[in-house]
Amino acid sequence: MTTKIILVLILLCSMIIPVGGFLLSKRKEGGFKAALGCNLFFFFGTLLVADILLFSGNVQAAGTAAEAVEAAANAEGWRYIAAALSTGIACIGAGIAVASAASAALGALSEDSSIMGKALIFVALAESIALYGLLISFSILG
Repeated sequence: MTTKIILVLILLCSMIIPVGGFLLSKRKEGGFKAALGCNLFFFFGTLLVADILLFSGNVQAAGTAAEAVEAAANAEGWRYIAAALSTGIACIGAGIAVASAASAALGALSEDSSIMGKALIFVALAESIALYGLLISFSILG
């Protein structure tokens, strides 16, 4: 229980401190580089601490058949969660990308209508991100 609390606190600090440092630097000379360096330091530091805390325990095999069935059912649940997350996050990213690409394409089309094919290609490329997430979820479930 304490390991989880420590990891959550480290993760929150690794998100809040670099953003706070960037906002306090007010984008003056070198502020972005300092915030990026701080962010990288906290990211890899969090990974290192998580590896140490999570992989320092003893590994035990399932003792009975009931525990093995429960572990298999638990793994099946994790597969569904992973498939849902891969599709959901990919669709959110595709929505953000399509919003930017489509608005830019409409602005460009209002000035020159001959570039409609190029604009549709960029919007379709942004939409393909959602399809990639769906393919990954099928491979997870399949």
